[in-house]
Amino acid sequence: MSKIYYVNANADHDGNGSKESPFKRINEAAKIAAAGDEIVVAPGIYREYVCPKNAGTKEAPIRYRSEVPLGAVITGAEEMKGWKKYKGNVWTVRVDNSVFGSYHPYTTYVYGDWYFAPKVRHTGCVFLNDNAMYETATLEECMKAPADEHAWDADASKYKWYTEQDAETNETVLYANFRGLDPNKENVEISVRRNCFMPEKNFVDYITVSGFTICKAATTWAPPAAYQDGMIGPHWAKGWIIEDCEIYGSRCCGISLGKYMDPENDMYFTEKRVKSPTQMERDAVCRGQYHGWTKERIGSHIIRRCHVHHCEQTGIVGRMGGVFSTIEDCHIHHICNSSQLGGAETAGIKLHAAIDVTIRRNHIHNCIMGVWLDWEAQGARVSQNLMHDNHRPKGVLGGNGSMFNTDVFVEVGHGPTLIDNNILLSKVAITIPSEGIAVVNNLILGGFSLINSGVDSIINGQREPRYTPYHIRHRTEVAGFMTILHGDDRIYNNIFVQKYEVEDKKKTPKDADYMEVGTKAFDIFPTYEEWRKPFDEGELPDMGGLATAHFGHLPVWVEGNAYFNGANVCKHEKKKLVNKKDTVSVELVEKNGKYTLKTDLYKYLKDFTNGIITSDTLGCAFEPEQRFESPDGSAITFDIDYFGNHRGVSAMPGPFAVAPGRQAL
Repeated sequence: MSKIYYVNANADHDGNGSKESPFKRINEAAKIAAAGDEIVVAPGIYREYVCPKNAGTKEAPIRYRSEVPLGAVITGAEEMKGWKKYKGNVWTVRVDNSVFGSYHPYTTYVYGDWYFAPKVRHTGCVFLNDNAMYETATLEECMKAPADEHAWDADASKYKWYTEQDAETNETVLYANFRGLDPNKENVEISVRRNCFMPEKNFVDYITVSGFTICKAATTWAPPAAYQDGMIGPHWAKGWIIEDCEIYGSRCCGISLGKYMDPENDMYFTEKRVKSPTQMERDAVCRGQYHGWTKERIGSHIIRRCHVHHCEQTGIVGRMGGVFSTIEDCHIHHICNSSQLGGAETAGIKLHAAIDVTIRRNHIHNCIMGVWLDWEAQGARVSQNLMHDNHRPKGVLGGNGSMFNTDVFVEVGHGPTLIDNNILLSKVAITIPSEGIAVVNNLILGGFSLINSGVDSIINGQREPRYTPYHIRHRTEVAGFMTILHGDDRIYNNIFVQKYEVEDKKKTPKDADYMEVGTKAFDIFPTYEEWRKPFDEGELPDMGGLATAHFGHLPVWVEGNAYFNGANVCKHEKKKLVNKKDTVSVELVEKNGKYTLKTDLYKYLKDFTNGIITSDTLGCAFEPEQRFESPDGSAITFDIDYFGNHRGVSAMPGPFAVAPGRQAL
C-alpha cells in the first residue's frame, strides 16, 4: 500500500514522516519512499541534497510535491554572515573547508571537454539577494570592479567576488565587492552543494517533482562525453516528470537529462587527448548500448510549465538520456549571459541525441542560443515556440570561448528534424550545418546560417569528414554513420521578414552569424529532379561512376513562402509571394508579462495561401530513410497553428491560421 510522507523544515523537531510528526529534511523521505508513495513538502528553505534511492513504476511513480506552489525551496547554497570590511567596498569572510565535504566548489574549476574559456572560474558562486555575482581571477580586479564588456548586463557585472585558499588554516577565503551594500544586512549566500535533487545511481525511474523552487547549486561543466550534472535531473533513468518548478542560479546547468557515468569515456579529451573530439563522441554513442541506452530503459521524460532562468551553461542539458522526451510550456530565459563561461555546450536547451524529442509551446529568450540540437536530432520536433532576443545586446562583445547566437541550431544531424509553427524573432533564426530539416509555417525575422558549412575540417592538408550516427526508426540502436552531404531540406509556407539591418555585408550563409533573411542560401542545392537524374541514367549504373553523385549535395524543396522587406528568394521556388514595394513592421510588445505581436504584415499578405503540408508532402529524410512523422510513427498534418487553431483546407504562410490581432502569445 502506498504511503504519504510529510516534510516540514520548520517543524519543532525531526519526526517520523507522519503528518503529525514530519521529517525536517526531504532526503529522509527520499531514502525510504517506494513506488506509489508521495512526499508532501511544506513551505520553507531546504538546504540539502536530495538523493532518491528507490525507483517508481510507470503505474505507480514516486511523487515529490511542494504543498504550496514554489513554497518549498531546495537550494545548494548556505547563508553567509560574518563578513568583515577589507578595503573600500570589498568585504571578506572565511569558511572552514569541512563544510564542503568531499566536493569543494572553491577549489574545483569549471573546465572540461568543449570548454573554450580560460580555466579561472570555480564551480562555487556568491549570491547577493538571489543574484549571482561575477568571479574575478585576481583580488585587484575584485577591488576595482569594472563593468565586464562581455556581460549582457553590465551593471550586474560590477558586483565581483574572488576566492583563495589558506592552507595553514584549511579555510576558503572569500572577498566580495558589494558596491556600498553591507553584506551582513543583505541576503548573501554561497553555493556549497553540487546538486539539489538527483540520484547517485542509474535507473531510479519514474519520479515526479512538482512545484519546487530549486536554485544555487555548484554544478560542474556538462559536456556530452562526460557525466552531466544539473541542479535537478534523473541521472540515467526513465519516466521522470519535472513540472511547475522554478529553477535558477546554477553555476552551469539547471535541469540535466543527462548521460550515463562511464569512467573510461568521462571527459575523455581533457583527460587523454589522444582521440579526436568527434571520435570520442562516436565512442560515447556506441558505448551507450552497453550502458542500457534503449527505448525501454532510458528517457521518455516530461519537463512542463517550468520557469528556468539565470543559469550559466544551459537551462536544460542532455546527452542521450533525454530521448523520447517532451519539453513543453516552459519559460526559459537569461542563460549564459554573464559570458564568464565559454564553450560549445551553451543554450536555453542543449540536447545531444534528441531522438523523438518534442519541444513545444515554450517561451525562450535572452539566451546565448534558444535551442541547440547537436547530433542525432532524428525525429525531433521544435514547434509552437516563441523565441526572441537570443543574441547579444548591441555593443556587447562575445566572451572568451563564447558561441555564436541563434534561435534554433541543429548540428550535424541527418534528420528528420521538424521546425514548425514557431515565432523566431532573433537576428539569426535557424542554423543548420545538417541535413534532413523541414521548416514549415514559421514567422522568421533572422537569417539561415552555416549553410553548407560547419561540419568538416581540413587537417594535415586533407579533408576530415565528420561522420555522425543515424538510428533505427524511433529507436536508439545505431543504423549507420555518415558525413553531412548538406541539403535534403524542406522550406514550406514560412514568412520571411528582413527586420534587422545586416551588420556585416561581407558575411555569407557559411558564417554562423549570417543575418540576411530568406531562402537564397539554398540555391546551391539541386532540385529533386536534378539530383535524381544521375541515378536513373542507364540500366546498370557503374558503382564507381556514381561516386560524384553519392557524395554530392542532396536536393531541397522550397514552396509557398512569403518575403518582405527585401528578404531573398531561392531560385527553385515557384509558388511564392514576394513584396518588394511595401515595408512591413513586426514588433514584439510586452505588457505586464504578456507578449503580443504588433504588425501590419497581414495587410500585405492578403489572400496568398498554399496547400496544407503533411508528412506525405515532406517525404523521408535521406540517410535514415525515415519520414517526417510523429514519434509513434503516425502521419502529421500541419493544420494546427501556433495557438492550436485549425487551418482549414489551405494555409497562409506563417504560424497563424488567421491574423493574430492582439492575442497574447
